[in-house]
Amino acid sequence: QVQLVESGGGLVQVGGSLRLSCAASGRTTGNFAMGWFRQAPGKEREYVAAINWAGGFTNYAASVKGRFTISRDNAKNTLYLQMTSLKPEDTAVYYCAAGPRGMSVTAEGYDYWGQGTQVTVSS
Repeated sequence: QVQLVESGGGLVQVGGSLRLSCAASGRTTGNFAMGWFRQAPGKEREYVAAINWAGGFTNYAASVKGRFTISRDNAKNTLYLQMTSLKPEDTAVYYCAAGPRGMSVTAEGYDYWGQGTQVTVSS
């Protein structure tokens, strides 16, 4: 199976930047896709971005488009989320996800999940 470990979260001021990483072990080639989701207290898990592992095609939620960039390093089996111009509404636990059925904007589209990393944006 695939194991995912997120890192890079922390406390940042409004307007600042953070880069999240998700290290994957196991088979992530072929039709695999990966994505980022986030969950704030009292809210449902929310889609952030997705990427096709082999081709690098990307998709973003409207709330983060133009501010966040999803990317991957195939050789290192690592997924990234570069976050800029951070806002208080970005505060959440961020989860990476992976699955063999292509890119999806729903949690049901992925089979593997990391434990999450906390991002807190302070005003």
